[in-house]
Amino acid sequence: MAAVDDTQLLERLLAGEQKAFKELVSTYQSAMRAVAYAIVGNRNADEVVQDAWLSVVRNLNGFEGRSSLKTWLLTITANAAKGRYKQNRREVLLDDLPSPHGTIDDDRFSPGDGHWLVAPFSWHQDTPEALLTENELRECLEHTLLSLSELQSSVLLLRERQGLELEEICNLLEISLSNVRVLLHRARLKVFATVEHFEETGEC
Repeated sequence: MAAVDDTQLLERLLAGEQKAFKELVSTYQSAMRAVAYAIVGNRNADEVVQDAWLSVVRNLNGFEGRSSLKTWLLTITANAAKGRYKQNRREVLLDDLPSPHGTIDDDRFSPGDGHWLVAPFSWHQDTPEALLTENELRECLEHTLLSLSELQSSVLLLRERQGLELEEICNLLEISLSNVRVLLHRARLKVFATVEHFEETGEC
């Protein structure tokens, strides 16, 4: 995802430029939904995101730039989710999580930041056959994402697709760093298992 110039975008938003607001939505909508999904689940996530956007529009003039625009948007989303559905808040304790198919020190991931040490698939190939295989694998991975718990899926998406630091995810979802690490690790193990199975069998 291309970097967004917060200052320039904010100026355009405050000037009432419709295109700027569309850019804002297209850039941050998926991250906002991931935050909402983690807190309230699939049924209410879209409503929370709508509430958040209304709050963004109302409070745009008050944005002081003390955090990035992205962090501000995600904080508003988290607050909207917590405020509207406080009673439905999902708390996942480490003891409640199923045992992983490996340890937290799994040698496929860096112990420091949890990044892949070895990429699980050769994404650089661009032959028609390879692209077809890539599309099939992508469908398998999307299916795996849907099978994850709401918090696992959200933590994985916020880290891998949105590039949030683990501490940012902790703050947004109000869960401990150790919980985030375990959720992320177990989600990655499931993704890795999907990839390995696909490479061995050609099937999900």
